[in-house]
Formats: sequence, structure tokens, C-alpha cells
Amino acid sequence: MQSLLKKDVSIKIIYEDLLKVSLYEVGKLWEYNKISVASEHLASAIVEAILNDNYLNIISEKRVNKNVLLSCVEKEFHQIGVKMIGDIFEMNGWTSYFLGSNTPTKDVLLFSKTIPIDIIAISLSIYSHLPELTKLIEKFRLEFPETPILVGGQAFRHGGEKTLLKYYKVIYKPDIASTELFINKINTYE
Repeated sequence: MQSLLKKDVSIKIIYEDLLKVSLYEVGKLWEYNKISVASEHLASAIVEAILNDNYLNIISEKRVNKNVLLSCVEKEFHQIGVKMIGDIFEMNGWTSYFLGSNTPTKDVLLFSKTIPIDIIAISLSIYSHLPELTKLIEKFRLEFPETPILVGGQAFRHGGEKTLLKYYKVIYKPDIASTELFINKINTYE
């Protein structure tokens, strides 16, 4: 990644066109039993190490007074996508609170009460975890009726966006570019 950054390739392009594409391919290989869970975990660990190693490159000196809470739903162990989204928020001056994978709904809600939250971003990689997502949305909406909920992840390649339409202020964003447009729109109006 360092060599790409030295060639002025943007982090967003590296995330979207290299890391995301690679991880989706790894996911497909695992899904079709072409690689083991161990191989999938190794690929994920390598990508997370790359992200962690480049954290200082993503922090914006220009800060906005906004917070985003990022998490995966219960039973969801694929956190890299939402971690990348947290980096995009950070690049745009936000403070991100990354809770990681398999975070129990009750704990997301408890943590949400400890800081002012402008947006919560939730990741879903496995389509069968859609009920966990709807549970989180419904409980979060009861506690925070006006806070926007940003949702994305590989699971939506199989559908599910229509399920989100019945919820107030739940916004589906399929990629980094659309997420950044959304962030810029918020930053512009504030």
C-alpha cells in the first residue's frame, strides 16, 4: 500500500478497487469451499494489518464536530468493510468510534448513550444475519429516533435493501464513493 500511496493513488481507490475487490473474491472462494476458513482469516488479518499500518495517513487535520459510531451486528465477524468506512469518516474530519465485530445489540445501545452520536454505521456481510440487523435498527430507533443509520456490506449483493426502506432515516450505501458523497453533504449543510 505504501508504494501505491507514494504514486499518489488515493486511499479510497486502494480500499475500493484493491482491498474490497480482493476480500470479496476471498469471500466467494470461501463460500464455494475453494479455500478454508483459515485462509480467509489469514487474508482478513493481512488486510487489517495494512489498514492499521496506514491509520496515520487517514486522519484529517481539518476536524468537524461530528461523531460516527461504527459496528457490526451480533454474529457478524467481518469488520473490515465498516472499518474502512470509519476511515472515510476520519478522512473527512469526523471522530469515529469503531466497536468492531460481533457486538451485542445491547452493548451498541449502551455505548451509544455515552457519547453524542451524529450517525451510526452498521455493516452486514452475511445475508442470513439480516434479522440481527433489523433487530439492531428497531432497538436503536427506539432510543435514538432521529439519528441516521447508515448501512452497507457485502450481504446486500444478495438483496435486502427493500427491507431497509420501511425504517425511518436508514440509509443504504453500497460503496466508499457513495458514502463519501453522503458525508460531504452532511458536512456542507452543518
